[in-house]
Amino acid sequence: MTVFEIVDGIAAAMPAANIDTDVIMPKVFLKGIDRSGLAAGLFHDLRFDDQGRPRSDFVLNRPDHAGARFLLVGPNFGCGSSREHAVWGLRQYGIRALIGTSFAGIFADNAANNGLLLVSLAPDRLMPLIAAAEAGPLSLEIDLADQRIRYPGGDLRFEVDAGLRRSLMSGLDRIGETLTHAERIRAFERDYLGERPWLAGG
Repeated sequence: MTVFEIVDGIAAAMPAANIDTDVIMPKVFLKGIDRSGLAAGLFHDLRFDDQGRPRSDFVLNRPDHAGARFLLVGPNFGCGSSREHAVWGLRQYGIRALIGTSFAGIFADNAANNGLLLVSLAPDRLMPLIAAAEAGPLSLEIDLADQRIRYPGGDLRFEVDAGLRRSLMSGLDRIGETLTHAERIRAFERDYLGERPWLAGG
């Protein structure tokens, strides 16, 4: 995973509630045997018309939102199916963090496993950011170590689970975290099988 310490960039607002994983990554893009090419599927039916032409009114197609790194989203973002492809597509597109009020549980787990930061704020703290992003390009800086969002005119504190914060700042997924204990795991295995040799065929 990519290390997340301090990341800055443009924030785009998608404040609609209950944006589900089929909207984020339509099922037609789930046919591949690997994770490649999913950036093209991200919000595909919102980004493109029936002829494959970009919809000028979609927020990520606006020239001033090119290369957006953050999304300001509505409640219950990522509901619906459990498809991990939704998170993969967001990451491949270049999105590093989502800022909202609430996220679907399985989507949040998938995000944690793939280096996508989810920041939960109370509605009264989120709405000024959404209003600013809808009024024009909004530049944010997210400092994960300090758990702070900085933007022109102010900053906001947020909280992230300490274990998740450590993983994101180290660039480690769950497997990577486990492998940091590899020597202890091998030592346990040696000791355990030494006391029970029949389990190893000895």
